[in-house]
Amino acid sequence: MSESLAHRAAGDAPATLLARLDALRAADLPVHGGRTMAYVYDSGLPGTEELAAAAYARFAGVNGLDMTAFPSVVALENDLVGAASRLLGGTAATVGTFTSGGTESCLLAVLTAREHARRTRGVHAPEVLLPETAHAAFHKAAALFGLRAVTVPVDPATHRVRAADVAAALTDRTALVVVSAPSYAHGVIDPVAEVAAVAAARGVLCHVDACIGGWYLSHLRRAGDAPELPSFDLSVPGVSSLSVDLHKYAYTPKGASVLLLRDAELRRHGWFAHASWPGYPVVNATLQGTKSAGLLAAAWAVVRHIGTDGYTELSRRVHRATGDLVRGIGALDGLRVLGPPDASLVAVAADEPALDVFVVADEIREAGWYLQPQPAYGSSPATLHLTVTAAVAGEESVAELLDALAAAVARARQRGPAVVSPELRAAAAALDPEALTPEEVDVALELAGIGRSGALPERMAPVLAVLQAMPPRLTERLLPEVIGRLYRTAG
Repeated sequence: MSESLAHRAAGDAPATLLARLDALRAADLPVHGGRTMAYVYDSGLPGTEELAAAAYARFAGVNGLDMTAFPSVVALENDLVGAASRLLGGTAATVGTFTSGGTESCLLAVLTAREHARRTRGVHAPEVLLPETAHAAFHKAAALFGLRAVTVPVDPATHRVRAADVAAALTDRTALVVVSAPSYAHGVIDPVAEVAAVAAARGVLCHVDACIGGWYLSHLRRAGDAPELPSFDLSVPGVSSLSVDLHKYAYTPKGASVLLLRDAELRRHGWFAHASWPGYPVVNATLQGTKSAGLLAAAWAVVRHIGTDGYTELSRRVHRATGDLVRGIGALDGLRVLGPPDASLVAVAADEPALDVFVVADEIREAGWYLQPQPAYGSSPATLHLTVTAAVAGEESVAELLDALAAAVARARQRGPAVVSPELRAAAAALDPEALTPEEVDVALELAGIGRSGALPERMAPVLAVLQAMPPRLTERLLPEVIGRLYRTAG
């Protein structure tokens, strides 16, 4: 019988189960130490993780579905939302919702805007206006909730959307305009004040995606030696909602975000209520119904424990490290930093044709660092993404990363770029993503270096090069097939 997580006739001992989990984790990227520069956020503060685990355990069985039965949920959520509102320019009228993460916060912002536009302006074929750098979560929201996503190009030099382009794209069907503070791909802040003004002039809501930067930037500007930052929060006239993740730069466990809205009248458009059935009356502020209050309690405990002074100091350290990295990378032959970034996210591009950043990513991963590859799109070339957190903010860690990056660049030059043949490009361009047969999917994935077993190759540069060469719609058709092959039922 194969070793798996399938149902067993006799239960396993706790020690056996924990050992199995440890063995599975050994194949993952590390979540501590700062070497994984995407997906994870590490404060480096001792005891924080233990505090979060203890708080979670105390509330794991509490059901956030019914806050009248569990008033502790209301108390914790009010405290967290209040802290976020005070930090991010809210007023006495500001309200908010604790969600499972940035994606859910963004989904709820779009859903709220759709219903607001339908009920107050009679818009029945709504559009959401997105800079091409807006997070994919907003495109997901448009697909799920039936809005048309209208994409606006960004300035090719600054990677920020231009207010004039937003104004030109606004129509009577626009339900929501989105701006980023900062954008994930380049770490730059869109001109929030200018865009919010043109949206407000047309009676359109404006959402600020501050999921990744809101907590960090707002604490950074409290520091005595803070850099000058553009206004981006709810204090900006015309901004109607804002999302900020706590599991990013508030360093809480995964599954914690806050959606702030200007007032309760706007918030009601995003809530779901149902009494037309014989069961209990249902009111949902989020997409989830039943949900453990454990993550809410863990986030509350970590936020209260680190405190304003703690977050301000962590933000100062991250800001200092980001500047050192930007200067250090700029001094490396063959690389350049796009932006430059306003926040703690760095996009690194190659500055010479013979250097392939995808190959650099493979090389530095073998040295124990994960830098996230970002394929080229629009005016943005292929880049490496670095999320700088407090765990990598020491001088020694920054120097170690720069040394590893320099060595990876040298090895990548020797290896050469991943090459996609003109014939493959032509074949990909001729495929219709909507009409692909299973056989054609198999062929396309094999050309990308992914066999029927579903196993991904150790070096991803050739795969990324092929996916980048394909039309985006074809890539979007194939990506679910790639991931789907990773999930197999036990035979």
